[in-house]
Amino acid sequence: MTSAAVCDESAIDSAEIEHATLMGAMALAAVAWLGSRGLCRPKVSEVVREAGVSRAWLYEVKARLLEAAPSILRPVGRPSRSAADPDAEQLARQLELSLECNHYLRAHPGVAQEGPARRRYTDSFRCFVLALRERYQDVAEEDFARVIGVPLRTLSDWTRADLDGIANEPAPQPVAAAEPARLERIESILAAWKLWRGDSFVAFCTHVQEHLRIPYGRTLVARILEEHGVRPPRRRPGRSPDERALRKQFETFFPGAQWSADGTPLSVDVAGERFTFNLELVTDPDSGALLGLSIRDEEDGRAVASAFEDATLAAGQPPLALLLDNRPSNHTEEVDQALGETLRMRSTPGRAQNKAHSEGAFGLLAQIAPALSVPSLRPVEVAFAVLALVVATWARTLNHRPRVDRGGRSRAELYRAADPTPDEVEEARRALEEIVRKQEQARLTLLARQDPVVRSTLHEAFARLELEDPEGHQRAAIGRYPLDHVVSGIAIFEGKRAAGTLPEGVDARYLLGIVRNVSQEDEGVHVADALWRGRLEAQDEILVGLDCEREGDVAAASDTLDLTCRLVDRAMASTRTLDRSFWLRALADAIETQPREDSRAHFRLAARRVHATFSVPHKERLAAVRRLAAMLRPLG
Repeated sequence: MTSAAVCDESAIDSAEIEHATLMGAMALAAVAWLGSRGLCRPKVSEVVREAGVSRAWLYEVKARLLEAAPSILRPVGRPSRSAADPDAEQLARQLELSLECNHYLRAHPGVAQEGPARRRYTDSFRCFVLALRERYQDVAEEDFARVIGVPLRTLSDWTRADLDGIANEPAPQPVAAAEPARLERIESILAAWKLWRGDSFVAFCTHVQEHLRIPYGRTLVARILEEHGVRPPRRRPGRSPDERALRKQFETFFPGAQWSADGTPLSVDVAGERFTFNLELVTDPDSGALLGLSIRDEEDGRAVASAFEDATLAAGQPPLALLLDNRPSNHTEEVDQALGETLRMRSTPGRAQNKAHSEGAFGLLAQIAPALSVPSLRPVEVAFAVLALVVATWARTLNHRPRVDRGGRSRAELYRAADPTPDEVEEARRALEEIVRKQEQARLTLLARQDPVVRSTLHEAFARLELEDPEGHQRAAIGRYPLDHVVSGIAIFEGKRAAGTLPEGVDARYLLGIVRNVSQEDEGVHVADALWRGRLEAQDEILVGLDCEREGDVAAASDTLDLTCRLVDRAMASTRTLDRSFWLRALADAIETQPREDSRAHFRLAARRVHATFSVPHKERLAAVRRLAAMLRPLG
């Protein structure tokens, strides 16, 4: 027999086998259908025997047939002309995108998780999607989101540079009681952790319990990973020093020498609607007496004046001085007119004991007062009356309650028993006037040292932002910082206000806090820059190694966008300030080499990628973008 004949016979045998397999798969697919209708059906073993192939292969061919069946059938009649067929090139691009995304998901388990209520994505997956979006800009955003399996709204959020957090992960489902760890299960957990790319430890524990079928709780899994050194525990930051260290640090003279005033919001629920008012309270620090109060819609100068007048009426005469916090509304002409000859004192920033007496009284109110809820009509009037009645009753009760630490005497008894001599009054007056004089001198000295450009910038910003600062104390405090820090703080304040993330009721003190934080962060960054330059000049092996890694990224990058993404990932993966400063400087250098019209696009890409790294705290992400902007466009 010739070789050609052998080939022909082989081809015939192969065709017969394929035909028998196809017929067998079709018969196997019809077995269940025939049985459900009471018709005669062959046995599965008979179909497999007649097909002459293995049972597994026959079932696989059957599955392929059933999967392809919908594409074979079509409605009767001509195809509708209203729905045009998608462009073949677009379909090819979408298929390429789908294959690339599926390959990434298979290679990185845990980067995308779907629960019963919401989905969770890791930083690496978000950065991967952003990189894909840059390369597949020709694919419509709706098609892009559908192909990669990410909701369109979520994708739109990722492509913006103003992300502000990630959704909370769902509560973990209860699992069976943990059993003692066995060696083979420990090895399975360690192997799974090595391949895990998710950023949620809770999701990993769910993966261990549901997919690996290992009934270990989170505590046991965490201990296993910790003991093997692959997941060090994250410690919470330490608490502040014990508040007892600040006790008895407030200087008092005698009852009536100095009063303290402060406000707090109080809410009343009436007929299912909540109303919030401000309670302004005047206390005497020496005796602890609650002297006067005022309830208004908000904390303003009228509230201070009204509470002071109420306290003066209760005490019989005004004090030598009234201590107020640094809220701008507390330091207006209206307050000065109400105080008369009483000195107006500012509380010292950063010293909690300045407001301890009022805060302590508010705390007792929260403990004593019942739930303020009145189911009635005319809500505003009823709420106001009930709140005033409850607060007045509480204050009078507290004033006459005996105090164990004062020998059984009440606040009212302590206040009325005070009988300072003229010398004591004069000494207290001189001491209080000296404190006020020093504060004013410090403010004037601070103003004299400030940069006029900074003062002008702050004046315009306060007018634009409508921030109250009648005496200029807040502008004086902010103006001692450099122009770069002030401009950055104003930009952050305006950005938060535009995004609606500013806390309710903030004033100029909030802007001062932002500028102070920016200055502290920049100080650390500049120290890191100086350390980096000094250590690089000294041929530090660690920094030389970082420089080699940077050169490797430059060589491996396919284009400038790829290099930007690589450097951003390096910076955000760094846990040390020195390393992050190095990579941000490398990123700024790379962007500066681009033409001016392209540098902005590269900066926006870097900002989006930084904000997509949710494993880094939001504050650090903002600092990184701000630091990068300062490197690219320095002021001065």
